[in-house]
Amino acid sequence: MRNFYILIALSGLFLWNSCTQTCADNVNRVDEIIAIENVLEEYIIANENQDFDLIEKIWSPDSDIVLYGTNSDEKLIGFTNIRNAIKEQFKLIEETYISASDQYIQLNACGNTAWFAETLNYNFMYDGEAHSYKGMRFTGVLVKIDGSWRFVQAHLSLPGNVDIGE
Repeated sequence: MRNFYILIALSGLFLWNSCTQTCADNVNRVDEIIAIENVLEEYIIANENQDFDLIEKIWSPDSDIVLYGTNSDEKLIGFTNIRNAIKEQFKLIEETYISASDQYIQLNACGNTAWFAETLNYNFMYDGEAHSYKGMRFTGVLVKIDGSWRFVQAHLSLPGNVDIGE
């Protein structure tokens, strides 16, 4: 029985060691954060220029990624659905200008998953009229796939004015 416990302990140690070895010890966190900042900037550029090739570059092509939009029924799962929604949006709006602020980015210990939050001011023309979303919240998760950071989850929301009182 003692040998069994020793075997379990050694197996656990081996698994723990192999799990920690899968993380890159030489991750340059500053470089990775800058790369993620660039992807977030590319998101803005892609939307401003209606650049669908850039959209495809920054989103994971997988069927299990998720985008929640600002409308209550905008829960898009899979890149096919996200792609279709973005193409439809590009048909409806023009002259888009987006500015970002209050950017917050975190990176996991292995350097292959990141999450972010930022505030966007989103201005555009729709049906010949100017529209603006100020203080839009943009949050999400990016994963490093084949050396490139890609969105796997994102959520856009508008702040509500709720007076809860004191």
